[in-house]
Amino acid sequence: MAEIVCVGKTTRDINVEIKRLIARGETDIRVKNPGARHNLGVAILESVELTFDGSVGYYCAGMIDGPTVKVRGSTGWGLAESMMDGTVIVEGSAGNGAAASIRGGTVIIHGDAAARLGVSMKGGLILVGGNCGYMAGFMAQKGTLIVCGDAGEAFADSMYEGICFVGGSIAELGNDAVIEKPTAEDLAFLESTLSRYLPQKIEIHDFKKVISGRKLWNFDKDERAVWREAL
Repeated sequence: MAEIVCVGKTTRDINVEIKRLIARGETDIRVKNPGARHNLGVAILESVELTFDGSVGYYCAGMIDGPTVKVRGSTGWGLAESMMDGTVIVEGSAGNGAAASIRGGTVIIHGDAAARLGVSMKGGLILVGGNCGYMAGFMAQKGTLIVCGDAGEAFADSMYEGICFVGGSIAELGNDAVIEKPTAEDLAFLESTLSRYLPQKIEIHDFKKVISGRKLWNFDKDERAVWREAL
């Protein structure tokens, strides 16, 4: 395992060192004392394991395609934004806009997620062990979002083909979001996913499934009020 100690180094220094170690053939890299610096571990396209020993700032692991990134702490805004593939695991909580516009891969947040979790996601899996803030899943086009705790206002607003599961309460559903009962297949998926990624046992039978009502898929003059709210 290769190590990078961040004390006295800039964000650019750290990222250059990560890329240099990857080019050298290292597949297990530990970054110590990241000090909540922003933009760490971005645009990594190789299948490596990258661990940050401490909290990181904004936009950690953005635009990645393949690596496994672990954060032994919390993260700021924009975690894993525009991720193509890979796995991102946060042992703490995440700031606004976590996993926005991801196209694939898996994002695991053991703690809470702030507002706008998974907005415009186009694939992949997002799993939050705690609660999430408002507008989670906004305009999700594909993929799966799981929140084990409570969800804030405007949940799944204007969602297309994404699927959401919430274990706690939902403060307010967004436009065109509807609740339906999880199927036996859904419950089996939740059981296997939660047991795989989270250390604590969670009761799956309390989960609600949220999907698109499909009223916004095509304009209908009889549904003008729904469109007015969405816009």
